[in-house]
Amino acid sequence: MKDPEIEFTLLAVPKAVPELRRTLSGWHPHGPHPDVQLCVSELLSNVIRHLGEGTPVTVRLTRAPGRIRVAVTDPDPRAWPLLRSAGSDDETGRGLALLDAVSLRWGLEQGPDSKTVWCELGEG
Repeated sequence: MKDPEIEFTLLAVPKAVPELRRTLSGWHPHGPHPDVQLCVSELLSNVIRHLGEGTPVTVRLTRAPGRIRVAVTDPDPRAWPLLRSAGSDDETGRGLALLDAVSLRWGLEQGPDSKTVWCELGEG
């Protein structure tokens, strides 16, 4: 059985997004999990967009019976994600709506010097 938890510490830069998706394609025991890859991509892209390229992050995935938890921790406890309704002509603003649509639930944990945005997905 593959390791039920995997963690990466990296800098949030655009090239890290597809690299991390490729790396995670082999983590799930039944092959690539597109919703996991989507959520990791969206959460990492949000850090790049709202905190800037080169922000240090920790990406952690954990499997439990029937669930997968995706968590991205960054060093800014003040910049909270907001679920918005993007207009049909808007080029941005759909990331959290996608995350909300594919996940069972999602949220934010604030620490004194960081925050973690997480979501839980079904195993299948």
